[in-house]
Amino acid sequence: MRTWMLALAAGLLSLRFLPVLPASGVLVGLVLIAVLCLWRRHTVAACVLLGFSWACWSAQQAMLDRLSAELDGRTLWLEATVVGLPARTQSGVRFEVQQPQSRRAQLPTRLQLSWFNGPPVIPGERWRLAVSLKRAHGLLNPHGPDREASLLARRIGATGTVKAGERLSAQAGSWRDALRQRLLSVDALGQQALLSALVLGDGSGIRAEQWQVLRDTGAVHLLVISGQHIGLLAGLVYGLVALLARLGLWPARLPWLTWACALSLVAALGYGWLAGFQVPVQRACLMLAVVLLWRFCFRQLPASFPLLLALNGVLLIEPLASLLPGFWLSFAAVATLIYCFAGRLGGWRPWQAWTRAQWVIAVGLLPLLLALGLPVSLSAPLANLLAVPWVSLVVLPLTLLGTALLWLPVVGEALLWLAGGALLGLFETLAQFAQWRPAWLPPALPWSNWTLLALAVLLMLLPRGLPLRVPGVLMLLALWPRLESVPLGEAEVLHLDVGQGLAVLVRTRHHTLLYDAGPAFGEVDLGEQVVLPTLRKLGVDRLDLLLISHAHADHAGGALAVRRGLPVARVVSGEPTEVAPALAAQPCVSDEAWEWDGVRFSLWQWAGGDSSNERSCVLLVEASGERLLLAGDIERGAEQAWLAQPQRPTVDWLQAPHHGSRSSSTGAFLRALSPRGVLISRGRGNSFGHPHPQVLARYRDLGLAIGDTAVDGALRLRLGQHGRISGQREQRRFWRDPAQGSDEPR
Repeated sequence: MRTWMLALAAGLLSLRFLPVLPASGVLVGLVLIAVLCLWRRHTVAACVLLGFSWACWSAQQAMLDRLSAELDGRTLWLEATVVGLPARTQSGVRFEVQQPQSRRAQLPTRLQLSWFNGPPVIPGERWRLAVSLKRAHGLLNPHGPDREASLLARRIGATGTVKAGERLSAQAGSWRDALRQRLLSVDALGQQALLSALVLGDGSGIRAEQWQVLRDTGAVHLLVISGQHIGLLAGLVYGLVALLARLGLWPARLPWLTWACALSLVAALGYGWLAGFQVPVQRACLMLAVVLLWRFCFRQLPASFPLLLALNGVLLIEPLASLLPGFWLSFAAVATLIYCFAGRLGGWRPWQAWTRAQWVIAVGLLPLLLALGLPVSLSAPLANLLAVPWVSLVVLPLTLLGTALLWLPVVGEALLWLAGGALLGLFETLAQFAQWRPAWLPPALPWSNWTLLALAVLLMLLPRGLPLRVPGVLMLLALWPRLESVPLGEAEVLHLDVGQGLAVLVRTRHHTLLYDAGPAFGEVDLGEQVVLPTLRKLGVDRLDLLLISHAHADHAGGALAVRRGLPVARVVSGEPTEVAPALAAQPCVSDEAWEWDGVRFSLWQWAGGDSSNERSCVLLVEASGERLLLAGDIERGAEQAWLAQPQRPTVDWLQAPHHGSRSSSTGAFLRALSPRGVLISRGRGNSFGHPHPQVLARYRDLGLAIGDTAVDGALRLRLGQHGRISGQREQRRFWRDPAQGSDEPR
């Protein structure tokens, strides 16, 4: 049976790696072949085909439930019911609605909406809203998160911004929101948001610095409801029944094992109901139910049986779960523990089992963390050694008991106050671990290196005494990635997808330059959230030059985060006194030139610039006769000044000045430069209307190749090879629409 379950899981999991979904006719054919295989008793092949067909059919339904292209960017009035727990942000409220109805169009079943400076929104309320709708979309950079996959896995068919609205009916069944408000109102030494996360799975109130501490120490799983919390509560109930039976206090007429399993499952389901039964909670409850069934009826079967049964159960219920990193991490953690603890000879003392479990998880999940592009916490084994029992045995019981006794105000609030104090002490300790060893974001590994790393981990986790463990350790130490070096005389250019902003990475064989650092507005800093992680995953460990074209927030906003995260030899800016003083920026000096590894760089700035845009520092990069001009936000005046120079070289590639605004990319400028192509950095559906239709028409009339981050994701160019622009979206995934993001025909 395990072979059949492995085959079914293989078919279901293959969805995650498909570039395109097969047509419906193909799926029907595969199902017929699977039936034929069953008739001929080829059960393994039948299970693979049935799992694959079911997963693809489910994905097709989710894709069909996304916003149609003709509604993208349109504003419609709709009526819908608020679901889930709305999240308050600094700028407003973010919430989800389901079953939206509009007189003018057919809408997806579920929408995620943002309402800037909006009123309080309560689950269960029905609203009439004017919403500017957008198709599921996200920034797309090398080795970065894929928001489109996440939205599809949650079956959110579109996002939108609320322009106006009116409440049609009051809340119905919003007890979870009422409980959240009650928890947030108690005195818990400032830890109320963390208590709400533990009870309701609502992490919206956790501060950014708290999230960072949790990420640095690998303790995120402790403060969001996960399988650990579900399993802990079930384990406490099971242990209590077993203890009463051992002491002779359990009624003899009631079989203790039956009742222990049943009550444990009821407690877990009750906790899941309290947490809103989100996908991770569903997964945990299903896994627990399978484990309890195995404990009660099938103890003669190996421990891997309930894991496989739960894996297939989760994927049969929701095949798109494989698009979420949490799915892989949760099952991989359990599989690692089974691999290391099941069937071993000899016994370990409880403290030995506990300490070994921490390092086993840390080592076992390393290949998966690298494959998913997630940070690796170097302090996690030690931090979790203290944090897991503290949360499991002190914080969580106090929190749940205090919540259950809130109807006795003094008792319930006192218990929550104690839980808050326990959390406060925990975070002070975790902060010390985070300061000692912050999370490490390693460079992305080539698949060959990653395969060797996975093999090394499997060998390291073998039972003690086997000779293959030593080669495993040696393989692990020898697997520091060899990054692809840029040939002499060439430059690798990566035009990052940072929305309505600019960040361009230029690398030669031994040097690295970053031109602008992405936007930062309010609580959103793409320098920290996108630029810095991308640089680290690409293996960039220092910058020889950080060049900030000018002081506008969409170009300079992320510079401080980059400067804090990486050693920077020198900072230059077109407006050195206007950018953050901590950058210690030097002024841009026209005609300053230098050469790195056979690649020539030169700066230029219009001396007569009377606005921030016109004072942009312009960078010209030349490699083997191929030129790229990074123009910042220069406009018509600076373009004319460029043309007035005695020597004005032609270029091959042009970064669209000012994101393609109407005040830039004049016809005379483009004709004089005579580029082969233009690279546009902009936010999809931005409020500025960039790039302007007249500018796009100008590009097309001149026959320029157009790379657009809103359409193509991050753009790559190898300067010196006289090749073409390539976009990140060319790496096909079935959930990515290759034409998505285009506001204009290409």
